[in-house]
Amino acid sequence: MSKAFLRKTRETRVRGGHPWIYASEIERVDDGAENGGIIDVYSCKNTFLGKGFFNANSQITIRILTTLDEEIDEDFFRRRIQDAWNYRKLLCDPMSCRLIYSESDFLPGLIVDKFADILVMQALSLGIDMRKQMLARLLAEITGAKGVYERSDVPVRRHEGLEQTKGLLWGEVPDAVLMTENGIVYSVDVKNGQKTGFFLDQKQNRAAIAPLCPGAKVLDCFCHNGSFALNAAHSGARSVLGVDISEDALAVARENARRNHLEDIASFEAHNCFDLLRELTEQGETYDLVILDPPAFTKSRAALESALRGYKEINLRGLKLTRPGGFLVTCSCSQHVSPEQFQDVINQAARDSKKHVRLVEYRTQAYDHPILPAASETKYLKCMILQVMN
Repeated sequence: MSKAFLRKTRETRVRGGHPWIYASEIERVDDGAENGGIIDVYSCKNTFLGKGFFNANSQITIRILTTLDEEIDEDFFRRRIQDAWNYRKLLCDPMSCRLIYSESDFLPGLIVDKFADILVMQALSLGIDMRKQMLARLLAEITGAKGVYERSDVPVRRHEGLEQTKGLLWGEVPDAVLMTENGIVYSVDVKNGQKTGFFLDQKQNRAAIAPLCPGAKVLDCFCHNGSFALNAAHSGARSVLGVDISEDALAVARENARRNHLEDIASFEAHNCFDLLRELTEQGETYDLVILDPPAFTKSRAALESALRGYKEINLRGLKLTRPGGFLVTCSCSQHVSPEQFQDVINQAARDSKKHVRLVEYRTQAYDHPILPAASETKYLKCMILQVMN
């Protein structure tokens, strides 16, 4: 087994439970270390620290799999997958969940979403990519899934020296899969939908708005396939307007509304949400419940300031559109925006809109996206439920 030795004082994060080792933290690597292979990690004092995937082409050169001196073979991956499956069966809906959440399930670079009896996989590290056929077989064996489809058509793979790809890995997979979440049936386009076809991380946040919905007039901006909007309609809203810039996404939302007999309550329109929020504000419109769930405004720290300006703009408009005593549900999935920065943006927006707000609840991602306290990168979703006062 090849070995990597860390620079002096650079083992602190690994000892603390962080799964990444950067190229700048490594003193030397034995000859013969293979990209995508397993490497033993040692401190500068020759103390064993763990084993992980090695890739000299990536800035994250080593991704820790275990801190034990154990064999990394098929049985190892079977145990990891079984542990993840047991967790989901205990705490989540096993028919609608993220089955594997990468580092948080100690399988760095592997994402697997489960929609009914179909699995959708992303291989985001070279080590996972080289083992994806075996992993697909184990996933199907453990969960009883009928098919595993790969959606590794994401730009982040280039950091590992990998091309984007997608296709069938195991069994049979239909073009669309029917899945039930929070009592609502959705059609999930696993082959061509955004990312793996559906955003599961907001499941519990969508359920959390139920007490705010009976009799409410609701605006759902950046609604994508309409999941927040349909939860509001399902929970008793009198009217729901879902808005997104993508007509393709809205076509799915309308079909989901019809499938759940909610089309008389929930309607969907294609607009640029920034423009529409401004227009509705100027028209003096108000809503009982406003939902803001935009895509990530930045994928890097370099664009952070621009992202914060974007969040302030939509939240200022959202606050103005919420009637006194009504509620604003505002979210950010930008990993580079910290909870403190997001809170500060809301404070600025409330000040500039001349609104007082009180926090009902501060939420994060669903249980099927567990967070490693030692790795802040695993916590990215921020969701604030606010009551808006004059």
